[in-house]
Amino acid sequence: MTDHSSLHGSWSRFSLCVWLLITAAVFGCATSSPHITGLPARHSVKADQLLVMTDFKMTEDDPLILELKELREEVSQTLDVPMENRRVVVYLFSNENDYATYMNGAYPDLPPRRAFFIGSPAELAVYAFNGNQVRVDLRHEYTHGLLHAGLKAVPLWLDEGIAEYFEVTGRDPQRVNVEHAQRLSTAVQNGWRPDLRRLESLEDVAEMHRLDYQESWAWVHFLLHESPDTQMLLINYLRDLRENPDPGSLADRIEAEMPYASERLLSYVSGFFMPHATAASL
Repeated sequence: MTDHSSLHGSWSRFSLCVWLLITAAVFGCATSSPHITGLPARHSVKADQLLVMTDFKMTEDDPLILELKELREEVSQTLDVPMENRRVVVYLFSNENDYATYMNGAYPDLPPRRAFFIGSPAELAVYAFNGNQVRVDLRHEYTHGLLHAGLKAVPLWLDEGIAEYFEVTGRDPQRVNVEHAQRLSTAVQNGWRPDLRRLESLEDVAEMHRLDYQESWAWVHFLLHESPDTQMLLINYLRDLRENPDPGSLADRIEAEMPYASERLLSYVSGFFMPHATAASL
């Protein structure tokens, strides 16, 4: 189990996807209705199903808004996830202090992170602040929102792996997260081996360590880029998640159609070549 007190340092690059149930307060004082005083509300920008609430002026042609609109289309086209109309609300604070004050009051049991996606049947909400990593933060969290808007459920590891995949900025079609690739390469040299079934067993973000996020990203990247067959494995699984919140194990499907999948992922990770990729650091 990870000590939450250690999450603010290097762990601060990993944000959380939290799904709240109406029937239970999953995180202590957190409830299914997070609308308390302190949320940015002075200005709003609507773009498709995206609603951005701020205390500073933004327009529909702001580069950040345009990037999120483009991201929505990219996620939909890459994963064949429908572009649903269910709204994703982004509460974008003007500074880190206001953001931290609100999050500490509304969700005191959550660890300190730069950004959160918190979903409930009532609202799909992203909380972040306008800092120097806001593009990466919002790409990651908004991806969570898009997945939960279009699917009945998303396994934790897959939710995070896809968000880590789409947080990468820039135009590189390979979407290599250099930091993840480098750290995984080092881990391989030190004897690390992938274990998708262990990832599938994780049900709480508190159970996920840094290497788990990196492995989740690696599986998603591998499935999307290794071959058309691996890409369809992932896309078909996501299609099933549109209607069925529990379509079974993706590891089972991979093993049935791709013998020695872990060994292939190991070779794939070891062979990353990244001359033009840009590291994404949350």
